[in-house]
Amino acid sequence: MSTDKKADFSGVKTSIDTTAEKVEKADFSGVSTSIDTTAEVVGGSYTVQKGDSLSKIAKQELGDVNAWKKIFDANRDVLDDPDKIFPGQVLKLPPKG
Repeated sequence: MSTDKKADFSGVKTSIDTTAEKVEKADFSGVSTSIDTTAEVVGGSYTVQKGDSLSKIAKQELGDVNAWKKIFDANRDVLDDPDKIFPGQVLKLPPKG
């Protein structure tokens, strides 16, 4: 059996001093929220198929063959060259219009 003494906390006292007022019930009636999402800004996504080009996707999805540049700009994070897209790649689409 050990002869080590254990700490004696029997005389320890504590008190809590706070300046906070007691809150009966929180009132959230004036709280509103909104959700920011890139889906509203981007407009959707498209999975590249064999034989696709940005201009073909632009015509098919946005109704304007010249909108390929908007698709390219929306995907600068994954595309370095507008002529190098591959099947299975998911591209963000800008909103129509």
